[in-house]
Amino acid sequence: MSLVKTPARAKEPPDTGDRHRLSVVGGLAALSLDAMASVAYGPEAIVLVLALAGGAGLGFTIPVTLVIALLLGVLTLSYRQVIAAFPAGGGAYGVARTYLGRRAGLVAGAALIVDYVLNVAVSVAAGVAALNSAFPELLPYTVGLCLAVLALVTAVNLRGIAHSARAFIAPTVIYVGAILLVVVAGLVRGEPAVDVRHQVHGLQTVGVLLLLKAFANGCASLTGVEAIANAVPSFRQPRIRRAQRAEIALGGLLAVMLLGIAALIQKFGIAPVSGVTVLAQVTRAALGDGALFYVVQFATVVLLALAANTSFGGLPVLARLLARDNNLPHVFALRTDRHVHRYGIAFLAVTSGLLLVVARGEMNLLVPLFAIGVFVGFTLSQAGMVRHWLMDRPAGWRWRTALNGFGAMLTFLAAIVVTAAKFGAGGWLIVVALPLLVAAMEWVNRSYARIGGRLELGRTPPPPLPRRSLVVVPVHAVTRLTRDALSAALSLGDRVVAVNVTHPDDEGEARTFMADWERWDPGVELVRLSDGHRRLAEPLLTYLAQVPEPHVFVLIAEVEPDHAWQRLLQNQRGAVLAMALRRRTDAVVCRMRFRI
Repeated sequence: MSLVKTPARAKEPPDTGDRHRLSVVGGLAALSLDAMASVAYGPEAIVLVLALAGGAGLGFTIPVTLVIALLLGVLTLSYRQVIAAFPAGGGAYGVARTYLGRRAGLVAGAALIVDYVLNVAVSVAAGVAALNSAFPELLPYTVGLCLAVLALVTAVNLRGIAHSARAFIAPTVIYVGAILLVVVAGLVRGEPAVDVRHQVHGLQTVGVLLLLKAFANGCASLTGVEAIANAVPSFRQPRIRRAQRAEIALGGLLAVMLLGIAALIQKFGIAPVSGVTVLAQVTRAALGDGALFYVVQFATVVLLALAANTSFGGLPVLARLLARDNNLPHVFALRTDRHVHRYGIAFLAVTSGLLLVVARGEMNLLVPLFAIGVFVGFTLSQAGMVRHWLMDRPAGWRWRTALNGFGAMLTFLAAIVVTAAKFGAGGWLIVVALPLLVAAMEWVNRSYARIGGRLELGRTPPPPLPRRSLVVVPVHAVTRLTRDALSAALSLGDRVVAVNVTHPDDEGEARTFMADWERWDPGVELVRLSDGHRRLAEPLLTYLAQVPEPHVFVLIAEVEPDHAWQRLLQNQRGAVLAMALRRRTDAVVCRMRFRI
């Protein structure tokens, strides 16, 4: 009773507008920048922990990185299967919802949302921090620079994901080429500057807990691996094949860069130095201090700033799926003619911007929150795929189950270690935020369920029957606007009544209005109401409570100005009246716009 076909038989969504969708190279550029840029801080996160044990600890840089590369391989192969099984996108959310239940799906969705938002904030803050390191005079403007970079990336994405992919291809190629150049040049270079091999004394000297913490820190390099699986609908046809190729290319490139940098760290005896990144030290040792050194640093700055694009490609698609399942407001499912989910992009930009402002653009305040959510999603995705293979049992299901089960175990262990290690450094915010976000989505789902019950969704209603109706038109002068409003009202209901509300002190205006009305004689009943407190809504509400018709329309005629600034000249009576009627009556309120 599987809800999803096996990968070989999965059907792809119908194609609409491939011109604005992604190729394999475009997918790497648009959706993998987060993972690619993590090479700049992932190996450094490992070294920062291992350095606590001195040279003996640094000797485990390659073994720890090998374990991370193994986990990367497991995740890459797993998400390749997720792409085939869930071509509509969603990644961990789609897998968990289908095979682990709706609640597990919400937890995975909440974890991905948190990770996407934090990815944008961390990537932008890291890029600006690298820029400030090169130009210290910009330090006082950190928050402004962060918001400017965020606004630029948001504007590019609002033009459509294909446009953003083309814009990011060149920086991605330069960055990957620069890192591979560092790796190759460093490996073929002569003797290392410092020989650390004699400092490695074994596991007892370093300690298992320290290695686990280094592993957990280094797993920051794995964030973004799931983004391609989350955005399969953004690829050109054949979408499954293109997305799978992009996923494999991402896993392969990331593994080569991570292992290459780790090998150079150990070869050259790189240790943490205040004010200089580990990648900069590796680059200097491999390429020297010439122009190539600055090319690598500048490419890193650009990629860190642009890595936020991964979230802009993945979160809107995830939000659309959550909205489709009634877990987020349906506005997140809307998209423009460029296949842009504008409201998902706006939500991501606003929330990450708030984080940047609260954190004052300081990357170190945001990084401790970064990896927790993504490992929750990883674990649920792997566990869901295990159940997928056990239920469907296609060819090769045993080794696939073992692969995903091993991945689930590793990612669950990483999630526990990362949460425990970073709980006091702000990780508790994520531990609190995830259940709150799940509770909010549950509330949205229950609200839609209540609305659906009232609307009797899923039932065939009885035939419609005509009901006698009344159309009430508030009027205060005899004008073309009044004529058009009454003309529209006469076509809407069985009986039309014009209502004029006056104040006892305005007898002169009332007499003038009555003279104009009698001279015009539109053939419509006029009801005059008076209120001593100059209220507009109360007299009309009292009148509507007394009418015999079961179905009442209130048609409010308003002027629509040519320019937005002209709205300041309006008295807003229509808006005030409409609000009161909707809140306190069952009347159908129609606001008719008259363009000047």
